[in-house]
Amino acid sequence: MTTPPASSSPAAHRDWRATAAACTTVLLWASAFVSIRSAGEAYSPGALALGRLLAGSLALGALLLVRREGLPSRAAWPGIIWSGLLWFGLYMVVLNWGEQQVDAGTAAMVVNIGPLLIALLGARILGEALPGRLLAGMAVSFAGAAVVGLSMSGDGGASVLGVLLCLLAAVAYATGVVRQKPALRHGSALQITTFGCLVGTVACLPFSGALISDAADAPLSATLNMVYLGLFPTALAFTTWAYALARTTAGRMGATTYAVPALVVLMSWLVLDEVPAPLTVGGGLLCLAGVAVSRMRPHTGLTRKNPARPVEGRRHDAEHPETERR
Repeated sequence: MTTPPASSSPAAHRDWRATAAACTTVLLWASAFVSIRSAGEAYSPGALALGRLLAGSLALGALLLVRREGLPSRAAWPGIIWSGLLWFGLYMVVLNWGEQQVDAGTAAMVVNIGPLLIALLGARILGEALPGRLLAGMAVSFAGAAVVGLSMSGDGGASVLGVLLCLLAAVAYATGVVRQKPALRHGSALQITTFGCLVGTVACLPFSGALISDAADAPLSATLNMVYLGLFPTALAFTTWAYALARTTAGRMGATTYAVPALVVLMSWLVLDEVPAPLTVGGGLLCLAGVAVSRMRPHTGLTRKNPARPVEGRRHDAEHPETERR
C-alpha cells in the first residue's frame, strides 16, 4: 500500500493557503509604509487613521453583505472588541504620531519588538509553545530589523515622546493580535476583521473634525494614498492575516512580519528610488533568514520504521488548532 503524496492531503492544502495569505499580508503591510509617508505629510495622525479605517470598513462591510456572512457568534465579540480598540484603533493612531516624532529607522526598531511580545503573550495567555526554531528565528530577525533601523536612522537624537509612542504601538499591536486569536474560533476571518475594523473606526470618530479639515487642504495624491491604505493594507491584508492566524500560532504569525523591513527596503528602492546602503541590505537579508528559520517545521508524520509519533502529533495539533475543532 502506497502513501499518497503530502501535497494531496487536506492539511497540505490548508498550509498552502495559509502561507499564501501570510505572504499577501506581509507584502501589503510593507507597501503601507510608502503610502503612510506620502499621506502623513498632509493628514494628522488621528485623521489618517480614521480615513484609513473608514475606507477599510466600507470595503469590508460591502464584501460581508455580498457573502451574506452576517454576525459572528457572541463568543467572538470580546476578541473583536479588544482587537478593534487596541490594534485597529490605538495602534494606528499612536504609530502615525510616533513616526512624526522620530525617524523611520528608530520607529522600525522599537515597533519590531511587537512580534517578540506576541510570542511571549501567546505562550502566557493562549498556552502556545515556544519551540527553539521560533525563538532562534525571531532573534535573528530582530537583529536584522535593528540593523535596518540603525542604518536608516537620522543623525539627530530621537524624541523620548516618539520612542514611547512607538513602544505603545508595539504593545497595542501584540495585545490586539493575541486577543484576536481566540475570536477566530467563533467566526470567519472576514467577520472578525470587518467588525474589528468597525470598532476601531468608532473609536477614532473623535478625529472626524481633523479629517474633514485635512481633506479640504490635502493634495489628491495624499488622499488616494489614504484610501489605498484602507482598501489594501487594512481591508485585504488584515483579512488574510486573520485567515492565516486561525491556522497557526500567534507566535509564528508574528515572526512572519519580520519580512516587512526587508520588503520596505526593496520597495523604497524600486518606488522611491532610495538606494539602500550595504548595511541596510544586510539587515534585510538577516530579517528574511530569521523568518525562514522560524517557519521551519520539524519532521512529522508516520514512517515505516517509526509508525507512531505521538509527541510530534501533539505539536502539529498545537500549531493547527483547526484540526482539533473538526
